[in-house]
Amino acid sequence: MRENVPPRYPQKFRDEAVRLVIEGPRPIARVATELGVNETTLRGWVKQYRLSLEGNAESDDSPKSDRERQMERELRKLREENAFLKKAAAFFAREQE
Repeated sequence: MRENVPPRYPQKFRDEAVRLVIEGPRPIARVATELGVNETTLRGWVKQYRLSLEGNAESDDSPKSDRERQMERELRKLREENAFLKKAAAFFAREQE
């Protein structure tokens, strides 16, 4: 039975992995690879964390919280694009040499 199997990763490890995804510009796949965790597993931890945040939020959802979530998504996307452009610039700079 799966219910009696202890968790493979300590809670502290899970929390740190989720923090790397939430606060950093790296996508879940990259963080999962760096930590040696299955991408689906890490995605589940992040989803669980986000659901727990929604459960802890005040009952009246203000438009500001929606706006903050939108801005966080946009910031994450822009950071990923910026990282890609830096890599592309480095690649073409090497080609010029």
